Amino acid sequence: MDRREKADRRSRRSRRLIVDALLGLMLEQRFERITVQEIIDRADVGRSTFYAQFRNKEDVLESEFAWVLGLLHEQHLTGAQYPAAHLLPSLGLFRHVQEHRPLYAAQLRGLAVDSHTQGVHRALRDRAARELALAADTAELTVPLDVVAEYLAGALLSLIQWWLDHGMPHTPEQMEAIFQQLVMPGVRAVLPEQRR
Repeated sequence: MDRREKADRRSRRSRRLIVDALLGLMLEQRFERITVQEIIDRADVGRSTFYAQFRNKEDVLESEFAWVLGLLHEQHLTGAQYPAAHLLPSLGLFRHVQEHRPLYAAQLRGLAVDSHTQGVHRALRDRAARELALAADTAELTVPLDVVAEYLAGALLSLIQWWLDHGMPHTPEQMEAIFQQLVMPGVRAVLPEQRR
């Protein structure tokens, strides 16, 4: 193993320690009360190691969510039956939320104002925008792409928030069906006919 590969492995290990430390702290207290120093102490890494990997605690959370979203999206792509079906990996996300309920309940508390929740919204919106652009190919949508992406991200986060707030009364599969019924007719209406 060369020196560069060793450094990459050490960097990945440090990132994972930092992320795990933050996630553990979020189960114990509100995100806004967590300090970078607490994350560093829990992860048992140095301050310079933290800042070599992340800008701030919001960056830690956003990067973890983007990574999870990417994994879920890759899994979802294999089951997509039509181009517009894979705009967001919503079923995978509902399942992930169910599996990690305490963490998501802590993370989505205060949906409208928390900067980390806005980061989650941005990650979902950006993913939807990329997939919409692919689904539309070179054709123009009848509604601006960024508006549709914003709508999809907001709708999915709102449903997840409602689901958590109401004690998850439906299965992830039922929530996925609800999401699809609510949003996909509108999305298909703005896509070019051959790409629906």
